[in-house]
Amino acid sequence: MDAKKIINIAVIAHVDAGKSTLVDGLLSQAGVFRDNQQIDAQVMDSNDQERERGITIYSKNCAIEYKGIKINIVDTPGHADFSSEVERIMKTVDTVILLVDSSEGPMPQTRFVTSKALELGLHPILMINKIDKKDQRAQEVVDEVLELFMELDATESQLDFQVLYGIAKEGIAQFSMEKSAQDLSPLLETIVTQVGSYDTSLSANPTQIQVSSLAYDSFIGRLGIGRIYQGTIKTGQSVSVARNDGSTYNGKISKLFVYQGLNRVEVQEASAGDIVVVAGLSEVSIGDTIGELNKVEAMDPIKIEQPTMSMNFLVNTSPFAGRVGKFVTSRNIKERLEKELEVNVGLRVEPLVNSEVEGFKVLGRGELHLSVLIEQMRREGFELGISKPEVILHKDSTTGEVFEPMEKVIINVPSEYSGTVINKLNVRKGMMIDMDSDGIRDRVVYNVPLRALIGFRSEFTNDTHGEGILVQSANGFEPYKGEIESRPNGVMVSMANGVSVAYALNNLEARGILFVGPQTEVYEGMIVGQHSRGNDLDVNPTTGKKLTNTRSSGTDDAVKLTPFKKLTLEEALEFIEWDELVEVTPDDIRLRKKWLTINERKRHRNDQKRALEDL
Repeated sequence: MDAKKIINIAVIAHVDAGKSTLVDGLLSQAGVFRDNQQIDAQVMDSNDQERERGITIYSKNCAIEYKGIKINIVDTPGHADFSSEVERIMKTVDTVILLVDSSEGPMPQTRFVTSKALELGLHPILMINKIDKKDQRAQEVVDEVLELFMELDATESQLDFQVLYGIAKEGIAQFSMEKSAQDLSPLLETIVTQVGSYDTSLSANPTQIQVSSLAYDSFIGRLGIGRIYQGTIKTGQSVSVARNDGSTYNGKISKLFVYQGLNRVEVQEASAGDIVVVAGLSEVSIGDTIGELNKVEAMDPIKIEQPTMSMNFLVNTSPFAGRVGKFVTSRNIKERLEKELEVNVGLRVEPLVNSEVEGFKVLGRGELHLSVLIEQMRREGFELGISKPEVILHKDSTTGEVFEPMEKVIINVPSEYSGTVINKLNVRKGMMIDMDSDGIRDRVVYNVPLRALIGFRSEFTNDTHGEGILVQSANGFEPYKGEIESRPNGVMVSMANGVSVAYALNNLEARGILFVGPQTEVYEGMIVGQHSRGNDLDVNPTTGKKLTNTRSSGTDDAVKLTPFKKLTLEEALEFIEWDELVEVTPDDIRLRKKWLTINERKRHRNDQKRALEDL
C-alpha cells in the first residue's frame, strides 16, 4: 500500500471514558464485521482479566479503511499503572483522539496520557463522550481541557484543537452539540484532514523501524511490533538492529505482517508509515531500531517511567504447597518472570538477598500493575507467596535526603461521608489541594504519599458505603513524610491444623470478621479473620462442641453464621502487614503469617524490637 495512504492514531483517555467502545464503533462502521457476526462489546479487550476488570491492560492494534486510506488504530490502557504501554505507543502514531467524559471532565490519568502526547508534538483531537448523560456539562469540560493543555505547556497550534461531541456506544460523533450526526464520519473526516498525506519520498529512504512492543508466537517465536518511519521492509531482508545500549547485531526478517481489521495479515513488503510485525529477530527488544544491513541509524531510546512499588514473589512454603499448582519452584518462577520482562517493559526483577525463602523482588508501576501479573501467573498454575507491597524510595546522592512517590487523588463522595474520608487522608500525611461541593456530593483533591494509599481503597469503599469514587495517578516525588499509621486491627491466626467447624467459627464471630467458612482446611499460622482489636489473636477454628451422653442431638439450635468475607487478590495485598504473606494458588487465595508457629513469631517480634531500639 502507498505510504501516503496510511495514518496511525491512538485513542487515549481515563479509565472507563469509552476508548474500547469507540474502537468497536470504528471497526463496525468500517465493515470489519460480517452482518451476521456475533460481536462482544469492547472486542479489543480480548484478555480474560480485561473483560473481568472492565479495563484495558494491554495496548492492541487494528486497522480500518476509510475512503482509500488505511487507518491503524491503537487502543491504549487508561490506568496509570500501565503507563509504560501508553508511553511507547505515542511514538508510533500521527495523532491521538483524546476521549473525555462529558460529566467527569479531565481526570488524573487524562493529564498523564495527554502530557505524553503533547511532549511528542502531537496535536490531539478532543472528543467529548457520553453527551447523552443527564448531568453532562460538555462546554465546561472543553474549557477544562483547554486549561489542562495550557498547564501542560501546549504550543499555540496544539491549543487550537478540533472538538467533537459524541456517544461512542451508539457510534455517533458530531461537530457541535446542536448539529446531530448518524455515525462516526465527522471523526474520521477530522482525522484525515488533520494528519494529511505522507511525504512519498520517505519510502525511498533507508529503512528505519523502531520496536514499540513485543509479542510471542509459539510457531515463529518472538515478534517485534513497530512503525516504519522511513524506507521499506521485505520478507527475507537482512537487517541490522541497534539496541538501546548502543550495540548492534544482524538478523533476517523471516516473516512480515500488517494489520487488517482485527487480524494480523502476512505480507511480502511494507512501506513507510505502516505499523508492522516482524519475525526472525530472536533478540529484538523494545526501543530497538531495525535498519539497513550494517548501516542502521539508531533512533532516540524510548524512555519509560521508573517503577514506584515492589513486592516479593516467594516460593510457597505453606503446608498446602504443591497440592494444586503445577509450577512451584524458584526456577519455575524465575523463568516465568524472565518471559514477562520480554514484553512488560514497566517491570523490573531483582534477586532477593539474605532472604529466608527463595524468591524475587518484582518492581512495577503500582498495585494493579503487579496484581495483574500475579493473577495471570495464578491462572497459569503457579503457586506463590506474596509480601506486603512497598513503595520505592529515592535517596539524593548529594544531600542524602530521601524522596518518596506521591499520588494525586481525586475523590467524589456523598457529602455525609466526606468528613470521614478527609480525616483519614489527613492522618495519612495527605495535603488537600482543592475541594468543592454541589450540596449533595463533595469533590476533593489531595496529594498523598503512595505508601499511604496501600490498603486505603477497601477502607474508602466501606466508609462511603460503596458510593464513593476514587481515582489516583502519579504526581512526582517529594521529601519523605515520616511514619504513617499502619493497619489498626490485628488478625485471628489459626493455632491448629485441620478443618474449620461451624461451632468454633460461631464463637470467633464475636471477635472480628471471618475470612473462612466452615469445612475449610486450615493450618497453623494461617490467618482466618480480622481481629476487632489491635493485637493478633491465636485461635482454634477446628474445635467442635463437646458432646455428652445426656444431651440429645436435637436440643441445640443449629449454628447460623454470618457469611464470611472472601478477599480478592487486591484486597488481600492491601490488607497484609510486614510479617504476613498472601498465599496464591490456582484454586485459592489465603492469608498467612510469614512465621507459622507462635514461638517463631514471638522470636521475630523480639528481633525487630531490638533492631528498632538499636536505631
